[in-house]
Amino acid sequence: MAMPIEDYALISDLHTGALVSRAGSVDWLCYPRFDSPSVFAALLGNENHGRWLIAPTHDAGAADPVEWKYIDSTFVVQTRWRTESGEVLVTDFMPLHDRRASLARRIEGISGSVPMHQELVVRFGYGEVLPWVRRTHEEGGPGILAMAGPDALLLRGTHLPRAADHRHIGEFTVNAGEKVDLELVWYPSHRPQPPVLDFDATLQSTIDYWQGWAESCEKQGEYDSIVKRSLLVLRALTHEDTGGIVAAPTTSLPEAFGGERNWDYRFCWLRDAALTLEAMMTHGYQDEAFDWRNWLLRAVAGDPADLQIMYGVAGERHLPEKVLGHLPGYADSVPVRIGNGAVSQYQADVVGEVMVALEKLRERGVEEGEFSWPLQHALLNFLEKHLNRKDHGIWEMRGEPAYFTHSRVMMWAAFDRGVRAVREHGLKGEADRWEKLRDELREEILEQGFDREVNSFTQFYGSALVDASLLQLPQVGFIEYNDPMMLGTVARMEQQLLDEHGLLLRYRTESAIDGLAPGEHPFLACSFWLVEQYAHTGRLEDATRLMDQLVGYANELGLLSEEYDAGNHRMAGNFPQAFSHLALVRAADAIHAVRRAALASR
Repeated sequence: MAMPIEDYALISDLHTGALVSRAGSVDWLCYPRFDSPSVFAALLGNENHGRWLIAPTHDAGAADPVEWKYIDSTFVVQTRWRTESGEVLVTDFMPLHDRRASLARRIEGISGSVPMHQELVVRFGYGEVLPWVRRTHEEGGPGILAMAGPDALLLRGTHLPRAADHRHIGEFTVNAGEKVDLELVWYPSHRPQPPVLDFDATLQSTIDYWQGWAESCEKQGEYDSIVKRSLLVLRALTHEDTGGIVAAPTTSLPEAFGGERNWDYRFCWLRDAALTLEAMMTHGYQDEAFDWRNWLLRAVAGDPADLQIMYGVAGERHLPEKVLGHLPGYADSVPVRIGNGAVSQYQADVVGEVMVALEKLRERGVEEGEFSWPLQHALLNFLEKHLNRKDHGIWEMRGEPAYFTHSRVMMWAAFDRGVRAVREHGLKGEADRWEKLRDELREEILEQGFDREVNSFTQFYGSALVDASLLQLPQVGFIEYNDPMMLGTVARMEQQLLDEHGLLLRYRTESAIDGLAPGEHPFLACSFWLVEQYAHTGRLEDATRLMDQLVGYANELGLLSEEYDAGNHRMAGNFPQAFSHLALVRAADAIHAVRRAALASR
């Protein structure tokens, strides 16, 4: 059975990511990309669906690890075990930049002698495909080769495990000063075996890359450490070749344990990526922002009428949703899904988020390319043609489409940024027409998306409900943070959406508008948005209190999931979640900006 979500570490090679538990088991890994079929899927089932465990033996007297941490500013995770007979350190990482899809593990004796247990269970195709496995003795030395169809996995190193009932199991002892290095490398089965890994040099170059990247993160407040880790997470979820940013490296970790709200997040949402882009740019990572813009141009190239809300890592459009019936799901949460049916939804807010992000690039002096502005121009024309079309909203409702207030505001933002592009940056476009559409949208939103009786914006036109996405209205400039209409909306949210732990729900799922059975835990991003709102309206004490509570939900490695079950002190939803981390960065930036302004005014 998989461990609690918070008991996993992410390691990444900027092509894919693995989840390694504090118990020493790699329970989730897809090769060679984030959205490829898994080779280890114990996270969504049990050890029979694939894993790689390395830990002290049960009779070694070991309990939980005495230390579990990343090497500073990296995705190299170290687990230190202390047993009755000695101490051992396990270092896990994924090599970078060499087109090598591999997972490397070093077991180092610190003191005494520690008996270790290893178990390798390879199951391709999301735990369903049993490979053909054999011993090899090629130039790289002895190895264990698992092969099925297009996939091959090769385990190299000393102390290789032995075959036992469709898995490989072994024990070995590590003495003080001794190092045991193991590498599991994936490659296409029709190609030759990759060369032997230079373990020391590769480990050092991996550490150097991550620490070098993190050095650019400016220090600016009490949340520096968690902000840096959040930015590192956003980088780790970015494909280095394509520039695509996945929402999370996992699929089907449940939003409610035992429920059906289990989705595949291993794809690139335009919305999430655009918001990630803003967070990265704010902290000086302009190259990554530029790479994402190039990914965007490739992904959405073609007829704007074919615009999707999400794409594959390289811009793939065909992402059909499928249920994997052979997997029992995390905490018995079914169905387990791959692909995402929301890909075919119309979500009217997406163009606005993209236009807001690209405007920020222009503000930072990045010039439009030959294709980038014409594409944005085409997106605005597309939005104009669909001006009166209902949508499924930011939360990808699976019920009937509606005029969601947040979506209408993001349409307003799209035309607003188009006007700015022409009038402030000298680009060619129909600024007068876009301005007219923008202003008409504003009048419509204030008339139909605002309930004057309760002084609050509403979830959708004609609704009496509120939605946490309305906290984005001031973020895009539609209204000031301290406008009475916005303050009334926040008060309404505090009445309707705050749970008993002070966390903000997205919306009330019992309203049935999303077409699913009610029940989910609070999305962390929504509470981070509330921190931002509090900070900008003089409620700095409330902002700091809530921020500290939210930061406290991160595991000891600084990772956050999509949601949090505060009653049971458990993470929920896909993990680690880009949306949570980018919202954390925004919230920390807001608190820092308010404090800096207060100091400057003294």
